Amino acid sequence: MMLSEDKISHLSHVLLGQLYDLDLLELDEDREGEIRREIKRTIVAELRVGEEIDELARRKLLSLSKKLVEGSAEWEVVYKKYFREEEIKRGRASG
Repeated sequence: MMLSEDKISHLSHVLLGQLYDLDLLELDEDREGEIRREIKRTIVAELRVGEEIDELARRKLLSLSKKLVEGSAEWEVVYKKYFREEEIKRGRASG
């Protein structure tokens, strides 16, 4: 699920504020816009990867000989398994 540009922008402001508040980043007003853009780019990239993984997991589910009903308990279990496998392949989660 993609977030709107406004929500991504809001998240970038919140994250940047937290980085400053936790003294993980020094305040450099000249680079603030650049840092916010990088945060936004990273959020969008991560959302895209999540969407790709979702699509792969759904394709695997559709390829099963036993057709599962989306939303059923069994479908959810298998979907989560396939999603997790794809995350591990991409280094997004530990095995």
